[in-house]
Amino acid sequence: MNNINVRKAIKSYRDKNNLSFGYRISNNDISNESEFISAITFLNTDGSDMETNPITWSNVEAENTLLETAKAEKEQADATNKANGNQKLLDLGLTQAEATALTGYTPPVAE
Repeated sequence: MNNINVRKAIKSYRDKNNLSFGYRISNNDISNESEFISAITFLNTDGSDMETNPITWSNVEAENTLLETAKAEKEQADATNKANGNQKLLDLGLTQAEATALTGYTPPVAE
């Protein structure tokens, strides 16, 4: 899996599951389980090292996939909303130049 944002995935997983812990990352370039295990120290709420990891590499990968999917869906929804809003303005009789001046949206050029 490429481009895993370990910090975002841990935070999202922790928040979603109402877990209380901190962590230290000694290496930000983590791309597999062994790097994850060696680079992260989980901390109890008092700052002491935890004896066991509350999150596994599989949890991080799954959470990262969820975050990427949510981001892609939001980007698609935003693009659809912009196009739909633009079309509604055109349907009201505005020219594309007027609609663009109002919204800043320029429709993609058809190939």
